[in-house]
Amino acid sequence: MTDPEAFYNREDLWTVATEVGMSDGGQQTTQAMQPNFVLMKLPGETGEEFVEILPFTPANRNNLIGWIAGRSDGAQYGASVVYNFPKTKLVDGPLQIEARIDQNAQLSGQLTLWNQQGSHVRRGALLVIPSGRALLYAEPIYLQAERSPMPELRLVVLALQDRLAYGPTFESAMASLFGGAVSSLSAPSTSAAAVPAESAASPQSAADLNALIAEAAKDLADYQHLTAEGKLGEAGQKLEELKRALDKLNAFQR
Repeated sequence: MTDPEAFYNREDLWTVATEVGMSDGGQQTTQAMQPNFVLMKLPGETGEEFVEILPFTPANRNNLIGWIAGRSDGAQYGASVVYNFPKTKLVDGPLQIEARIDQNAQLSGQLTLWNQQGSHVRRGALLVIPSGRALLYAEPIYLQAERSPMPELRLVVLALQDRLAYGPTFESAMASLFGGAVSSLSAPSTSAAAVPAESAASPQSAADLNALIAEAAKDLADYQHLTAEGKLGEAGQKLEELKRALDKLNAFQR
């Protein structure tokens, strides 16, 4: 803040965005988001940089107000960049995306059912991926049996602007979000289910769409593996490749 009056009145006060996580006791709770390392082109810049980004919300509100990026390359090493979202446009924050998941009748019913069958639902870290002028949210949902310490991935939920899609894998959720397939809690019986019926008359377009979805799914899987291994530089490159695939899917829809 540069206006003393705004500072005194605590106007435009930012806080780190929060998401739904798990407490030490295994109960769902809200927790501050952790920053992500990404390889991306910052607004107004000409080249890609390795940066650490963290989203923020206004104090006592859940919509996103902006994010701060810590730069790591060359002469810009150690500098930070603040990116403000337009105040005239409401951008959903992580907790609002979590609420949309809870308000979805099919998802809410299934999560409640899983929690009553000797197992616990665990929500993974919510990934915020800049895609053109929009933000893509991706959240994995795991199921952990009471007698097993190893959670199993059961669902992937994606949100883009006012759209919400899900599937048992990232690829099936992408097919629902961009390809028009119906969101499902179970795996499709055939690969053709990833393409809407209207696309049947255009096999080339359907094949291209499936190829883009498969490419994005592979990029996300590689990103998760590299992050788990602590290879943050390579993980940032994979996340940038995922963003390029998402941009192609957005362009494909138009």
